[in-house]
Amino acid sequence: QVQLVESGGGLVQPGGSLRLSCAASGRTLSNYGMGWFRQAPGQAPGKQREWVATVSSSGATYYADDVEGRFSTSRDNVKNAGYLQMNNLKPEDTAVYYCALTRIGLGRVELVRSFDYWGQGTQVTVSS
Repeated sequence: QVQLVESGGGLVQPGGSLRLSCAASGRTLSNYGMGWFRQAPGQAPGKQREWVATVSSSGATYYADDVEGRFSTSRDNVKNAGYLQMNNLKPEDTAVYYCALTRIGLGRVELVRSFDYWGQGTQVTVSS
C-alpha cells in the first residue's frame, strides 16, 4: 500500500516562501507522476481540489496559470520524495495542499480522477 505524507506547511506572510515535501513509502516513485493540489477553506463540499502542479516521471514540470513563475516542483527518486517550492506567496494561496501519485507517468496530468494515491494534506496559511 502506498502512503504519502506531506510536510512543510505553516503560516507565512504575503511575499514569503514555503517548501512542501511529500515522502512516499510502499512503492518506488520512479514510474509515477506526482501532482500537487490544493483546497481552499470554505469551498463547497462537492468542489474538487484545484490542481497546482505536476512533475512527470521524466522530470518535466507543469503548472497552473496562477502559480506559474512563483511555484516550482521537483522530485528525488533516490529519496522517494517530491517537493513544492512556493515563493511570493499570496493570501489567495491559503489552502490545504495535497500531493498525489498517478500511474500516468508522462505528460501534463491535472485531473483529480487521474491520480491514484493521495496524502493527508498540509495547511498553508498566507496572512499578515
